[in-house]
Amino acid sequence: MRAKLLAAAALATAFGAGFWWLDTPPPPEPLPELLPLPPFPPRVAQGERYERCLALLTDDAPGALTLAETWLADGGGDGATHCRGLALIADGRPELGVPLLERLAETSAAPDLARASILGQAARIRLMTGQADLAERDATLALTLAPSDADLLVTRATAEIALGQPPKAIDDLTKALALKPARPDALILRAAAWRRQNLLDRAKADIDRAIALDPDDPEALLERGILRLHLGDRDGARADWQQARAIDPNGTVADLAEQNLALLDAGPNQR
Repeated sequence: MRAKLLAAAALATAFGAGFWWLDTPPPPEPLPELLPLPPFPPRVAQGERYERCLALLTDDAPGALTLAETWLADGGGDGATHCRGLALIADGRPELGVPLLERLAETSAAPDLARASILGQAARIRLMTGQADLAERDATLALTLAPSDADLLVTRATAEIALGQPPKAIDDLTKALALKPARPDALILRAAAWRRQNLLDRAKADIDRAIALDPDDPEALLERGILRLHLGDRDGARADWQQARAIDPNGTVADLAEQNLALLDAGPNQR
């Protein structure tokens, strides 16, 4: 569930306001009180206390924070620092938690893959909080430690799209898809990047592949609707956005689909 929420938030950042003629991102929205957390593995520490602290994060972020800070006072090391950073993020204080993760990745003696994972966690939260430049930086550092990590390539590509760098995103996504061809999220993002380059045939090929892999993926339907409007198919765009909204009625995708439908109803003269 956390991963799905992160993906939706990252896509919202990548797509800006949603509609193809609105490429200027909207003002940052207030952060939710509790942010969804990135996935944990690989671990930077071992032991029951570490696992208990991580387990608390889902339902009791303040409890996890208390445990982590008590543990740090007892010399808890990397495990306590990692859990404290994640607990601050889960408690709605990413401005305090993310720098902790970044410093931990720099100073930890953990293996490269674990340090890359921590930087990936930081990059995803940077994306969620509208800091695409810092997300790109963290993902790039992570890729120096784990250059064949498809998740990190997709994360950096998401930041690159948000920064208006679709050629860089296409390069990263092509590498990610060479590693894991059946990734709808990478195909959706690359379709968006092709579209921003006005390479609509390539965008259509990618979004068709993504929907073939998962016909009910709301992010794929959102992007296909944008592409269909680009191609002059207003009815097809409307159908895709209505379907995306119906599949994910309470999520970020539904909000973007609703914005696009309202603009479609207003007509091009109301841009």
